[in-house]
Amino acid sequence: MQTASLLSIGTELTLGQTVDTNTAWLARQLAALGIRAVRHETVADDLEPIVAAICRGARAADVVLCSGGLGPTDDDLTRQALADAAGCPLVLDERSLEQIRAFFEARGRKMRTANQVQAMVPAKGRLIPNACGTAPGIEVTIEETPVFAMPGVPSEMRAMFAESVVPRLSRGVPSRVLATRTLRSWGLPESLVGERLRDLMVRGGDPEVGTSAQEGEILLRINTHADSSADAARKLDAVEATIRERLESAIFGREDDTLAGAVGALLTAQAATVAVGESCTGGWLGKRLTDTPGSSAYFLGGATTYANTTKSAVLGVSESLLEQHGAVSAPVASAMAEGARRVFGSDYALSTTGVAGPDGGTEEKPVGLVFVGFAEPAGVEARSFRFGSDLSRDQIRLRTIHTALNWLRLHLLKR
Repeated sequence: MQTASLLSIGTELTLGQTVDTNTAWLARQLAALGIRAVRHETVADDLEPIVAAICRGARAADVVLCSGGLGPTDDDLTRQALADAAGCPLVLDERSLEQIRAFFEARGRKMRTANQVQAMVPAKGRLIPNACGTAPGIEVTIEETPVFAMPGVPSEMRAMFAESVVPRLSRGVPSRVLATRTLRSWGLPESLVGERLRDLMVRGGDPEVGTSAQEGEILLRINTHADSSADAARKLDAVEATIRERLESAIFGREDDTLAGAVGALLTAQAATVAVGESCTGGWLGKRLTDTPGSSAYFLGGATTYANTTKSAVLGVSESLLEQHGAVSAPVASAMAEGARRVFGSDYALSTTGVAGPDGGTEEKPVGLVFVGFAEPAGVEARSFRFGSDLSRDQIRLRTIHTALNWLRLHLLKR
């Protein structure tokens, strides 16, 4: 199987000012072509580091894909780096220069002199047309490895990759397929997941299973090689069935599925409804539920009752209960859930109240302490969770939301 090195170029990326989405996208596209990305690297806009990174990538894989650094300014150094790595000068491509000039004229603008540099290409390479912008890509062979440099603008890079790079890559790629699948789980720690799947996670196995944690969620990624898409699908299906058998209800979906979407599917199947009463999550739980198209079929409404007076006025939480136990308590969480179910007339209701931080914690009720309430026809219950003061405010609130949704999901699965 062929391999690829991916290189992202830009100081804005190394400083964290811009998030690199190109590399992840390219890796997925390559996998669909049967090419495995084995190296990701990001470098700043400095000539020597870019040259070194290109050469490292060329030695490490069968093909190198670069993005960024092809603009008209002095810090756009990719074309010069490619020329240096290939051991040749930059030369002007007159045809490309005319295309760039025409791009501006078609928009009623005059090409600036600075844009002429975008028509420069390593003497041993060739320019790749850019149908969406002014920066052509570049293809050049370095250390016997083909290198493709594309613009950093995602829309331009994706169009160029699909139109010009994929046909070039496909010529030398065997028909063998690299297929992937992602399963999503909640409720089991990564260490326990690893124990249950240890034999499937043996390095070098096929299919190959790996895990990663993402805000409390555990992702399980399955990769396999096969001679056809059908064979790959059968192998992925078999491993997925084994994982589901071992992790049971912890698995809630595949690929881009969400907990809220899984809950919504179960509510729809059971013709049931839900409402929410929120404090520490500030309306975020309701938003998550309504992010799913068609959620009006099962989500009746929510109340963001941040102040104690609002908890009483809107959800009917008694002032005496708030005075006796405080807003962050199991009795108040229960009363909020009961109130939300009563006010909106839903089958189920969830509530959240806690100390999301970074301030406001006490020895008795530290930052990260959260109570979730759950009301249903059979009664109401509240549970406490300690997510830890080391998490950020948003992380605590996100864990709270997922915990509440998963509680409802598990309940619906038992019906």
